Amino acid sequence: MIKGKIGVTTENIFPIIKQFLYSDKEIFLRELVANAVDATKKLHVLSSNGEFKGELGDLKVEVVLDEKAKTLKVIDRGIGMTEEEIDKYINQIAFSSAGEFLAKYKDQNIIGHFGLGFYSAFMVSKKVTIESLSYQDGAKAVKWTCAGNPEFTMEPCKKEDRGTVITLYIDDEDKEYAEKGRIASLLGKYCKFMPFPVVFGKKTEWKDGKEVETDEDNIINNIEPIWSKAPSELKDEDYLDFYRALYPMHEDPMFWIHLNVDYPFTLTGILYFPKIKERMAIDRNKIQLYCNQMFVTDHVDNIVPDFLTLLHGVIDSPDIPLNVSRSYLQSDSNVKKISTYITKKVADRLEIIFKEERSDYESKWDNIKLFIKYGMLTDEKFCERALDFALFKNTDGKYFSFADYRKAIEPAQTDKNKKVVYLYASDVEEQYSRIEAAKQQGYDVLLMDCELDAHFANLLEGKIKDTRFARVDSDSVENLIPKEDKPKPEMSDEDKKA
Repeated sequence: MIKGKIGVTTENIFPIIKQFLYSDKEIFLRELVANAVDATKKLHVLSSNGEFKGELGDLKVEVVLDEKAKTLKVIDRGIGMTEEEIDKYINQIAFSSAGEFLAKYKDQNIIGHFGLGFYSAFMVSKKVTIESLSYQDGAKAVKWTCAGNPEFTMEPCKKEDRGTVITLYIDDEDKEYAEKGRIASLLGKYCKFMPFPVVFGKKTEWKDGKEVETDEDNIINNIEPIWSKAPSELKDEDYLDFYRALYPMHEDPMFWIHLNVDYPFTLTGILYFPKIKERMAIDRNKIQLYCNQMFVTDHVDNIVPDFLTLLHGVIDSPDIPLNVSRSYLQSDSNVKKISTYITKKVADRLEIIFKEERSDYESKWDNIKLFIKYGMLTDEKFCERALDFALFKNTDGKYFSFADYRKAIEPAQTDKNKKVVYLYASDVEEQYSRIEAAKQQGYDVLLMDCELDAHFANLLEGKIKDTRFARVDSDSVENLIPKEDKPKPEMSDEDKKA
């Protein structure tokens, strides 16, 4: 048996983990399952390359809970670890001091290095053991034990099958993590799309009025989510089914964008356009960020422009930098490129529908106008693109592109200062008489009833040359679009004598 101290010289790593590294205790399970999946994936790659010639067997990750004993196990049949590897990656956490660690690494993406992902287990555990047998020929099984302080023991064990078993002895103060419902909930949140099967218990069925376990594994994840597939493999119903699974309480989306790029960064995902009918009191934080199919966060403000947070869906990228806890996003050149790419793809999709499915686009306009106008107000690049596919709707319910509408009203609605005046109403019923008065003069009136429209009108006055917006009830019809004064006819000599 080997005894020793974990390689942190000032205090130890455990206070750092519990107070600093992780913003939320519950992510310990995500980290342990992610490590197990990673070990499994590495073995699969070695086998594919011919570097591992043994039987792969059933490459699944198991999560086993004993509620009475308050233990939680994460089991994999991946590459395993030798005694030397445990010493390198678990024991020798190469910080000269806790203080130096905080100063040097707090903003860096070092999860997975120095065993930090594994050490998140101590946030909820009074003791943790590792039992591991490496895939390497001649490897011997080893057991590592640590009770939440710098001392550890490492000794041979009788483990016979390849892979790793991590056992957590749950703290009394964290007993919620020894409850089946809590663990099932966390696995559903973080691991439901992991790329290898994750098993938690057995499936159940009703028999003689009771719920009983079957012999079939309860696999909690879908290893091939639709964003990992090529669009050519998918039908509309596949996209809709996925949306309904993610957002069971929402109406079906209007359309979606399938993202798939591998250079200069890797990004996959699906973004859905939900119906946005009412005011902007709508759900945000509906875009889920994944890293290699592991859920990270639904706060993606730093990845996509603010207006795109109105969309729903999934983004998956290993190239988005996360801080040490994977809980907060960091800004770098990749994030800016990804943000620009997503904005471009959204604009491309809207432009295609506008050009190729115009009637369908018009039918959806009332549900997407808030999104598009908000984007135009807050994102300059999107605004330049959207000038070509945004619509006006008049009080008769007809839709026009910006260019077509200007051509239609320019002859009648150009004022004496050579500005084209766009008349608009915010409420057809309340402003009915003013709308009718304008129509009798041969003018057209737009319906602008969106809460952003006052700002939007100001934006367009700056973007479209020689343009002025005027609310139809802001003045008399004659004064809304002032024309050149007609010269008075001169009096004849006879009239002067009269």
